[in-house]
Amino acid sequence: MDWEALRLSIKLSSYTVLLLIPLAIVAGRALAYRQFKGKSWVEALIMVPLVLPPTVIGYYLLVGLGSQSMIGQWVQQVFGQQLVFHFSGLVIACMLINIPFAVQPIQRAFETIPPDIRDAAACCGMGRMRTFFKVELPMVWPGVLTAFVLCFSHVLGEFGVVLMLGGSIAGETKTISIAIYDSVQAFDFDSAGLMSLILLLFAISALALTTGLSRRLGGQNARK
Repeated sequence: MDWEALRLSIKLSSYTVLLLIPLAIVAGRALAYRQFKGKSWVEALIMVPLVLPPTVIGYYLLVGLGSQSMIGQWVQQVFGQQLVFHFSGLVIACMLINIPFAVQPIQRAFETIPPDIRDAAACCGMGRMRTFFKVELPMVWPGVLTAFVLCFSHVLGEFGVVLMLGGSIAGETKTISIAIYDSVQAFDFDSAGLMSLILLLFAISALALTTGLSRRLGGQNARK
């Protein structure tokens, strides 16, 4: 059992969700409330990571964030480090590939809020920010929590993008999914089986939680 790889995976998942979920709340709310030209294209672009193979996304990230790219060169000059084969690059990559898992549940949750509730809050003298924090967020928390769980569990088991962009550097980019692959390559099936079991149990728990939250949200909407 590679405990260092597990700790790195948990760290990567934590950084990803803490940075991505606030952005997903803003994006999900905007997509739920606003109508604009090209909205269907924006929603389609958000869903792209669901249909593209992770290796394809990893390749484009490798090219776009590599030392020969403008972004890679700028980061190297400003921060003195490269994004490729570095933990920070994995965080960026995991944020990008988890956009649909973060935005979709939150957008759907905001869409369930009846417009008259926001109108009532405005009539009571509540401003937009106060309405957002006092009225909207408490009503969409199941969607936010669902996005949190889905993103965390997806990053925990991510393989293709991590391998393409980070390789297998112990303590830096070697996550538990990479450790499983390395264990199988080394015919260490006991370690591979144990780590796979941990991911399996976590995935089942995450799906059970998100299913329960979806039903609860649906029940709240039915009562409204």
